Amino acid sequence: MVFAFAAMTFCNAQKIEMTKIFGGYKFTQDGTPLNRRDLVKTMQPNQEAFDLIKKSQSNNTLASIFSFVGGGLIGWPIGTAIGGGEPNWTLAGVGAGLIVISIPISSNAGKKAKQAVELYNSSLSQTSYNENKPKLKLVANGHGIGISMNF
Repeated sequence: MVFAFAAMTFCNAQKIEMTKIFGGYKFTQDGTPLNRRDLVKTMQPNQEAFDLIKKSQSNNTLASIFSFVGGGLIGWPIGTAIGGGEPNWTLAGVGAGLIVISIPISSNAGKKAKQAVELYNSSLSQTSYNENKPKLKLVANGHGIGISMNF
């Protein structure tokens, strides 16, 4: 019985906490920072939250690619200008456009991650140890004295 109580205490899933930061959210679980890969692993048992976090991860990857390429296209003409060459400012314009495109994609990724975490946390509260704490009672009857655990 002590083993069952200890297993319930330590096997309980923890809520994921979100903190709004510049450009998105920071996620932690029990004080440990979580990246998007960690979120995917954590949410795997909850299919609906898992699907949302996978979409968030895909959107985040796409936004990162657009931002990286856009930054390179902006940096190339700037580097050329600094080096004394003739810069192609059209490239910088295309790069700026890619960065602008990446902003709503990144924002959407953050929103999907937030929705996934909220969904995951709400599913925990339905089955959480904290919500359904076992109640221990001292029982005495004609057969002796014992402890009863009710859920």
